[in-house]
Amino acid sequence: MAETTLAPAAPTPLTALTDDEILFRDNIRQFADDKIRPLVKEMDEKGVFEKDLIHEFFQLGLMGIEIPEQYGGGGAKFFEAILAVEELSRVDASAGVIVDVQNTLVNNALLRWGSAEQRKRYLPKMAADTCGAYALSEAGSGSDAFALQTRAELKGSDYVLNGRKLWITNSKEADLFVLFATLDPSAGYKGITAFIVEKKFPGFSVGKKEDKLGIRASSTCELILEDCKVPKENVLGEPGKGYKIAIETLNEGRIGIGAQMIGLARGAWEYAAKYAQERKQFGKPIAEFQGIQFQIAQMATEIEAARLMVYNAARMKDAGVNFVKEAAMTKLFASQVAERVTSLAIEIYGGYGFTKDYPVEKYWRDAKIGKIYEGTSNMQLATIAKLLLGGK
Repeated sequence: MAETTLAPAAPTPLTALTDDEILFRDNIRQFADDKIRPLVKEMDEKGVFEKDLIHEFFQLGLMGIEIPEQYGGGGAKFFEAILAVEELSRVDASAGVIVDVQNTLVNNALLRWGSAEQRKRYLPKMAADTCGAYALSEAGSGSDAFALQTRAELKGSDYVLNGRKLWITNSKEADLFVLFATLDPSAGYKGITAFIVEKKFPGFSVGKKEDKLGIRASSTCELILEDCKVPKENVLGEPGKGYKIAIETLNEGRIGIGAQMIGLARGAWEYAAKYAQERKQFGKPIAEFQGIQFQIAQMATEIEAARLMVYNAARMKDAGVNFVKEAAMTKLFASQVAERVTSLAIEIYGGYGFTKDYPVEKYWRDAKIGKIYEGTSNMQLATIAKLLLGGK
């Protein structure tokens, strides 16, 4: 069966964007429609992201949006990275998360915590042709991120790392990893240290690729470190201060996930709104029934509310004001909206929506991860509550 023609894009709050931001957003939207959309179904079925698309991401400057021009990047703001993630995710959430991890986690960590030599060495690569990944999670260390057991031991001029990482996004494509290990498990969070690890380092390998429910084209793999040698000059920040890097980069990353969620919710809404105008029952389009009209209106209203939360948090980050509470709220609410909207989109399609012949079931599958990665919904609620109530 052929896919339904898309409805016009859901309205965006143009007053929140400058002319340059609107042009940037529209160019990415056109690219996503022209180049990514034709490949979405095949990539989802195969569980592999098209390499040529990643090459085009670099050519378009999408993999180094905030990297300063002196290093070959775009020299833009965090807000532009959020716009890119939203527009790519409207077509394919797997594309959105590849660009999201690169910009909001890896590049941001290097920009903020990297030494002058590290920035000079790695940022030009990140802008030109090198994918990055962020390796924090382990089998026994998820929400309790600082319970990680990957060990780092200084031996001469190198740290030797041993352990395994799990659920690492972009790991098949990445050549550089911001990876966390502990110098002393008994020290708790005070032993955690961040390292810049290259895929070619001896003792490092990428393990099993997970067969996932959603964002299937995005690689999620295990990382294996067996006496992996990392030069001590590749410590990111200071030894024992990795917990601070993890916390602060994840705060930014949560805004990126919020952008991914509103993007995919928009994509599902557009399909549902158009289908409702084409599908006829009882002699007229189902869009003429008030029950359907109310669903379409409710979906659009929630998307708009979530978008404004995402945009506000991103603007706060760029303005240099504290945005921790807003980032947590953004991720929490946007992931809730994405799950509700994509589920309703399937219902509007009826039986067709439950088949893989039509696109909305994929949006629903992709939406589920939003409540899980980069901090579960319960962890966001805990963060929000502590900040509101004065907890530590």
